[in-house]
Amino acid sequence: MSTKSGIDQDALIQMFAQATARQGETLRQAVSAATLKALQGRELTLQNVRSVLQSVTQAASAGAAQNPGSATDVQKLLEKAFDGMDAALLKAVQAHRTALQQFVSQGADLQQGPLKTALANLEKMEDVFFTTVGKAIQDAAAPVQSAWQPVLDAMKHKGTDTGAQAAATVEQLLAQAHHTLRESRAMGLRTAQALLEGYSTLVSGVLIGMTEGLQQGSAEASAPSTRKR
Repeated sequence: MSTKSGIDQDALIQMFAQATARQGETLRQAVSAATLKALQGRELTLQNVRSVLQSVTQAASAGAAQNPGSATDVQKLLEKAFDGMDAALLKAVQAHRTALQQFVSQGADLQQGPLKTALANLEKMEDVFFTTVGKAIQDAAAPVQSAWQPVLDAMKHKGTDTGAQAAATVEQLLAQAHHTLRESRAMGLRTAQALLEGYSTLVSGVLIGMTEGLQQGSAEASAPSTRKR
C-alpha cells in the first residue's frame, strides 16, 4: 500500500519483519532507495520531507515489531533504517546545493526571496530529521520505542551526514555568494576606472573631430567662387 508520501509501507513492513541482522545493509539500501524515490516525486519542501520520513519510520517500526529477532538485532535493523533515510536526505541536500550554486554563480542574492527560504531549510534539515523520526515512533509498540531511543541518542551525539553536508553547503554557498558579489563590485570599479582613465583621450578625440570639422567648414567658406557668369 502506497501512502500519500509515495512510500509503499506494506513492502517496507514486510522487509523489516523478515530481515535478519545479516541483511542490514540490504535493508539500508532499500530504505534509502524508497525514501529517495518518494522525495524525487514531489517538491522538495520541508513539509514533504517530513511526510516521507514519517511514513518510512512508521513502516520500519511496524515491521520491527513483528521481527522475531532479539532486541539487539532489532536495534541494529533500526540503525540501518535511520542510515538509509540519512543517505536519501544527503542526496536531497546535494540537489539543493547544485540548484543554489547555479543562482549564486549568476549573482543572485541568497538573502532574498525563495533562495533565503531554501538556505534556511537546509539549515533545518537535520533538526527536521530527528524531530520527525522522534514523533513518528511515539505510536510504536513499547519494545520498538525502546529499540529506537539508543539509535536516536547515538545519532544526535554523532551527527548525521545530512546535517554535516547541509552545514558545509550553507557555509560554502554564503562564501561563494560573498565572493561573487565582491568580484562583481570589483569588476564594476575596474570598468569605471578604465572609463575615467580613458576620459581625457575620449575628449581629445571628440575635440579633434570637432576641430577637423571646423577647419573643413572654414576652408570651404574661403574658397573662391566658381559660379558661371
